[in-house]
Amino acid sequence: MFRSLHMKLMLILLLLITSLMAVVGAFLTTSVSSFYINTFYEQIADVFGEDQQDFVSTLRSEAAQSDGAQRLQDILKISAGELGIDYRSRNYFILDGRTGAFLGGSAGEDSLPREQTPNLLTARNAVARGDATLVGDESDITADYMDVAIPILSGDNAFIIYILDNKESVSELNAQLFTIIFQALVIGLLISVLLSFLLSKTMVGPIEKLTAGAERVAAGDFDSQLPVESSDEIGILTGTFNEMAGILQETLAAVENERDKLDTLFLHMTDGVVAFNHEGKLIHGNPAANTMLHRNLDDRCSYDELFGSVYPFQQMLALQRPNYAEGEMLVGERTLELYLAPFSDQARGGVLIVLHDVTEQHRNEERRKEFVANVSHELRTPLTNVRSYAETLHDAAEGEIPYDTARSFLDIIINETDRMTNIVQDLLTLSRLDSGHTELILTRFSFAEAIESVVRANALAAKNHGHELTCGSLEDLPLIVGDRSRLEQVMMNVIGNAIKYTPDGGHIRISAGSTENDVWMEVWDDGIGIPEKDRDRIFDRFYRVDKARSRESGGTGLGLSIARELVLRHNGTIALAPHEGPGTTVRLTLPIAGPASA
Repeated sequence: MFRSLHMKLMLILLLLITSLMAVVGAFLTTSVSSFYINTFYEQIADVFGEDQQDFVSTLRSEAAQSDGAQRLQDILKISAGELGIDYRSRNYFILDGRTGAFLGGSAGEDSLPREQTPNLLTARNAVARGDATLVGDESDITADYMDVAIPILSGDNAFIIYILDNKESVSELNAQLFTIIFQALVIGLLISVLLSFLLSKTMVGPIEKLTAGAERVAAGDFDSQLPVESSDEIGILTGTFNEMAGILQETLAAVENERDKLDTLFLHMTDGVVAFNHEGKLIHGNPAANTMLHRNLDDRCSYDELFGSVYPFQQMLALQRPNYAEGEMLVGERTLELYLAPFSDQARGGVLIVLHDVTEQHRNEERRKEFVANVSHELRTPLTNVRSYAETLHDAAEGEIPYDTARSFLDIIINETDRMTNIVQDLLTLSRLDSGHTELILTRFSFAEAIESVVRANALAAKNHGHELTCGSLEDLPLIVGDRSRLEQVMMNVIGNAIKYTPDGGHIRISAGSTENDVWMEVWDDGIGIPEKDRDRIFDRFYRVDKARSRESGGTGLGLSIARELVLRHNGTIALAPHEGPGTTVRLTLPIAGPASA
């Protein structure tokens, strides 16, 4: 109930008014009582004080008479006005000084206190000691009466003049004051309720608007501006809130933009990204990480389960940024390189892991090593032959080696030199193709004429091996766009391989055709064929099925690699086609429109 600021302000004002009126009432009541007591004793002092010794002497002389009590009563009746005797709340009494017996007064004996008051006892003690100067005039503001006892000693007579005020006037006055204060309190409370309501409305209204605006901002509505209705502190607070909402909107927009960038980056990047919180539980994993780890990452995955064997989690958290750790792990047949780094602190941060698939790099490194070894081997063999025959010719004495033998040695040296030249030339060709420095000279030419030209160029070689070289119908083949000399080089390589790797007296058939967008050519032979285990690597550099025969025929192992690179540059394909029986079928496919628009 009292959580409302309206009620709190009203309650504070009500408590303030009530406390104020209570203090004022207590102060007035106490002041009235004190004033009445002081007035009472001042009146007594004016009549019986030291300045009134003649009056006191008169009382003593009259008290010496046989009817002294009556004489004292008559004198006091005359002085009743000065003593404030009203015969209702204040009366005087004549008492026997020794026995305290009632002898007379303005009221009856029943008006006296039932017990001896301290002032009466003081006066009676004074009479007993014969001391007429000791007067009982002690006041007690808490008592419900005021009194004074004055001893009158004269000869053998001893009297006590006792004046008693039962404070009835004070009580009536206090009752009237209480009524006035209560009425003022009620009116003040009503006024305070009204004023507190108006004050709370004035103060709470803008605060409620600020609260509603804060709720809208918390819900994501940053467009609505709160009106600034005053220039006081609340108005300044409202203006500051509007500025804060605008800055917050810009900040959140920037954060959202950055988050979208990161989400897009994580979603499409080829490297895997995995993040764990300070407890080692997964909080993020992108699709690339799912692919690399061969599993769907969810919140049930933990660091220890996935990467605990690579680097302990607690040691990972203990690393100080920007330090990081590296590791490597095998997932199936793939090799993953890991970069692990902590983010934030141990209480709120976690570990971020970037996964990089280095399988292909390792394979390329192995291929590079194999390539270097193959090149070294391919060059070392002819160099060894050249050096051997050259040293033989160099060391032989004149006329020791017959001319025909020397000439055959020189022919071998020339052949091995040509072989090395071909290897170097093929390597240069591959290097240019890899670096992109070889540009294709594109022209529109007849695909059929190119095939016929290559067939004629290989006819003599086929005849020397006793092969039957046939070519199917080349009619209706369209003109295509490409580098004719490069494509004829590819055809020469494919047909040349069929001639070289087919035993003498074999059969080689060439066929061609076209589709809506492509042309194709197939070279079929019934030669030694290619084992199933070697079919996937037949286009690799320096890879040869029968290495001994390849070297005998002068092959470098680079021809099909060059052919594949040239075909790929034309956006075409070259591959082994299905083949029944012994031998091989190679299929070449090229786009009619050429590489630019294929």
